[in-house]
Amino acid sequence: MAEVQRLSQTAYERLKADHDDLTTRGRIDIARKIETAREMGDLSENGDYHAAKEEQGKMEGRIALLKMLLRDVEIVDNISGDTVDAGCVVGIRYQGDAEDEVEKYLYGSIEERREGLTVMSPGSPLGEALFGAKVGHVVKYLAPGGESSVEVVSIEA
Repeated sequence: MAEVQRLSQTAYERLKADHDDLTTRGRIDIARKIETAREMGDLSENGDYHAAKEEQGKMEGRIALLKMLLRDVEIVDNISGDTVDAGCVVGIRYQGDAEDEVEKYLYGSIEERREGLTVMSPGSPLGEALFGAKVGHVVKYLAPGGESSVEVVSIEA
């Protein structure tokens, strides 16, 4: 059974639009490229044909990934900024860091990514520990070097 992906409404709509575009316009465009390349003759030494087929393979892989993500999705539509949940930006301070050493992460699926923010997976040890935490909470998690802890400094919707 596939793992349920928690996505914000914005990320869901973007992924759905991407899937719809690739399964319609994308497939038509790549079919045209392949047909044009076939008309050039010998396929064994036809670089345009091989490039178009490679592009088609990558596109079909992306379509399959999007289909899986969209099939097993839970929309998180109440991102309030009160607790750590998919789509929020969480500011944390690692144990022993100075007061002003706050690192911000986008919490959620890589599909939630935004410019300038590193994505923290909810499936990572730190991500699992942070889920549902509130500002001021100190959470412990098992890091590769042993147990560690972080303080939740801020949560932005």
